[in-house]
Amino acid sequence: MNNNPTLNNNIEAWRILMFGAILGVAFLVYVGRLFNLQILQREEWVALAEENRISEINLPAQRGIIYDRNGYILARNIPAYNVVVTPADLPDDQGEIQEIFRQLAEITKVAINLNEVTPENPFVPCQSEHGITQIVEYGETVSPYDPVRIKCNVDRTTAMTIKERAVDWPGVDIEIESVRDYPTSALTAAIVGFLGPISDIEEQYFLDRRFVPNRDKVGYSGVERFFQSFLGGRNGRRLVEVDVAGQVLRDIAPPIEPAPGFNLRLTLDTRLQMAAEAILINEIEFWNTYLGSIRSTSGVVIAMNPKTGEVLAMVSYPAYENNRLARVIPQYYYRQLSQDPRNPLLNHAVGDELPAGSVFKLVTAVGALNEGVVTPEQIIKAPPKITIEDKSVVNELNPRPREFIDWNENGFGEIDFIHGLANSSNVYFYKLGGGFEDEVPEGLGICRLGTYARALGYGATPDIELPLVEDGLIPDPTWRRINQGQNWSLGDTYI
Repeated sequence: MNNNPTLNNNIEAWRILMFGAILGVAFLVYVGRLFNLQILQREEWVALAEENRISEINLPAQRGIIYDRNGYILARNIPAYNVVVTPADLPDDQGEIQEIFRQLAEITKVAINLNEVTPENPFVPCQSEHGITQIVEYGETVSPYDPVRIKCNVDRTTAMTIKERAVDWPGVDIEIESVRDYPTSALTAAIVGFLGPISDIEEQYFLDRRFVPNRDKVGYSGVERFFQSFLGGRNGRRLVEVDVAGQVLRDIAPPIEPAPGFNLRLTLDTRLQMAAEAILINEIEFWNTYLGSIRSTSGVVIAMNPKTGEVLAMVSYPAYENNRLARVIPQYYYRQLSQDPRNPLLNHAVGDELPAGSVFKLVTAVGALNEGVVTPEQIIKAPPKITIEDKSVVNELNPRPREFIDWNENGFGEIDFIHGLANSSNVYFYKLGGGFEDEVPEGLGICRLGTYARALGYGATPDIELPLVEDGLIPDPTWRRINQGQNWSLGDTYI
């Protein structure tokens, strides 16, 4: 009986020892972890804490204004009013919140409850369709102290109404955003262009230049794109201290103010542009009516100062309304434009590859005079049409007759150089370019035509400050053999 107390004492001692050992191990693990955090990983955790404490606020820059040569505004910035809610500033009482949402829904016509925000149906400010409750819940989850947009681009009357009631609606406010406006809209859309969101491809490029991909817009076409770095300015920034919820506590460094973009003055004359567009549309409608069928649906007018090379008017028809793309690019409208066979989004004046037409007669004229093919006084017959025996790769031994017709069905008779140029006679310049029998035994020829065409700027990239400008092409016998597998014929020179 004397052994029992000793056995019990041994068991108690063993338990105390095990408990002490467990505490010791736990203490050592704790000390080791503390040493690792405080000593070995100190700099890493300090940097992370600083990153969480310090936040950068990007300050948007005003975009430059675009003027025509007379100071008429072609692109400017105007205020747009957005209805926003800051989740952290809403009342604590849910009943009050629901009453605010109810009244806000009546004014903005945005549903109180609609479509949960999910990865499959994400919230995109100003574009996605969600209810006020769902938008605010999303904002509270992401950043409760940042305002979230309920509705964008409301009219000024609605904005002022909400601004007045905001005194009784804590958390509700009106955000004023700068958006692009194009007073001349479709008239100059092909030249001015429009803005759009930063694409994934260009995101890093603009991030390096302090742009915010989900907020800032950049040039998509026209001079808005070509002069993006000139017009876009440079965003500023504020370095601030924030708490764990993201609320700004104080500035920790002097802010860097945004630098506005430079203004741009074009050589374009809006009044001349308007007149040129009206003439072009009238001509298209007249000839379609006169011929009794739709022969033409598009066209271009370019007016230049021959002494300086300044472009005074550049009409590309049909056009599009760039004002409809200024705030948000509507998918249905963009799809309509992109599927239109007339391609209104393309500036046909610089983006199409088309035969030069009668303006090319100046090349033939300069070359023919300079090379002695013709003299100014020499008389050449200009009948309604001429027929030549045209050889091709298919039938060089049996040439086929081809007719080349003048635009004037009566022809011009016997004319000299001045009258041939003044009347823009097709037949006259066919003969100068390719030659014709004994009358013009040796025309200028394709090689010399190409030389003079290049000397006068054909076949080169136009020196004009617009994107997507097509290079010209001056075909010759070598080009045709390589690209079409055929020999050059006299008819090719005539054409």
